[in-house]
Amino acid sequence: MTSPVTLALTAGEPAGIGPELCLQLALEERGQRIVVVASQALLQARQNDMGLSVQLESWQPGQPVTCDAGHLAVMDISGVATTSAGRTDPGNSQYVLDTLTAAAQGCLDGVFDGMVTAPVHKGVINEAGIAFSGHTEFLQEFCGVERVVMMLATEELRVALVTTHLPLRDVPGAITPERITQVTRILDQDLKTFFGVAHPRILVAGLNPHAGEGGHLGREEIDIIEPTLERLRSEGIRLTGPLPADTLFTPHWLDDADAVLAMYHDQGLPVLKFQGFGRAVNVTLGLPIVRTSVDHGTALDLAGTGKADAGSLHTAIRVGEQMARHRREHRKPPGGKP
Repeated sequence: MTSPVTLALTAGEPAGIGPELCLQLALEERGQRIVVVASQALLQARQNDMGLSVQLESWQPGQPVTCDAGHLAVMDISGVATTSAGRTDPGNSQYVLDTLTAAAQGCLDGVFDGMVTAPVHKGVINEAGIAFSGHTEFLQEFCGVERVVMMLATEELRVALVTTHLPLRDVPGAITPERITQVTRILDQDLKTFFGVAHPRILVAGLNPHAGEGGHLGREEIDIIEPTLERLRSEGIRLTGPLPADTLFTPHWLDDADAVLAMYHDQGLPVLKFQGFGRAVNVTLGLPIVRTSVDHGTALDLAGTGKADAGSLHTAIRVGEQMARHRREHRKPPGGKP
């Protein structure tokens, strides 16, 4: 019998909707073992404000994890300064980073099979004088890897990015053979490792309108993208493209693909979010651990109202569990145990 998966869930920005999404999760029967990595005092304060009734159970590694409705295992992280919904406090910034550190280290140590992250507020952390550009970069540095890949996914579509949070004017200079090669290799390998796709089929978008239209609308496709893809094809990676992004996201192409590789953030993600906002998941590829996240922000205006939708969190948990199970199978020797 396959052993159950245990996931760490970080509650994110204390003033946002993350803490109450964790509490909403606890009100339901769960098929996964979830440990919330957060301040127990924060969770208690938020449920008091909202009139909820959740039994918060202090948890340490080695202890059993409850899946019963009305109960929530909490790995208590101290240091939260204020617990008010909707009002951010830079004094909470180190606490937020401590939750990420505890969850990630637990994954590296084998305590957790993966981590799921509720949204954080990057601006507030920076206001505290702490350089922080996001979960993805934080985990990249913490895990000591050279390159990570951001991928958003729904049940029907996966979109990975060559570049992420860059000003549009900086994107062309960042589209290099080295970056395309690293990102594509990670995407191909992690589709196998974490998603169980034996021979991934990847569609690659061009950078320019109409994929450069033979050089008339830009030469990046001719000079950089296509030669790089050709070298990667020689390694056995199944790539189609570069394709015009305005027609790539159609059934003609997508029906025969496992993922799309977009050149920049707003080339691929608006399509995916239109197709599945609220049930999409953000996945970080290239890490030695499983990490998924919700596809939305802190929603400070909704915090404490009880109106936050937990749909994306449910998806992030479900995908995290699936990724952890696929990784076990991938690591299992033929005919043996993992």
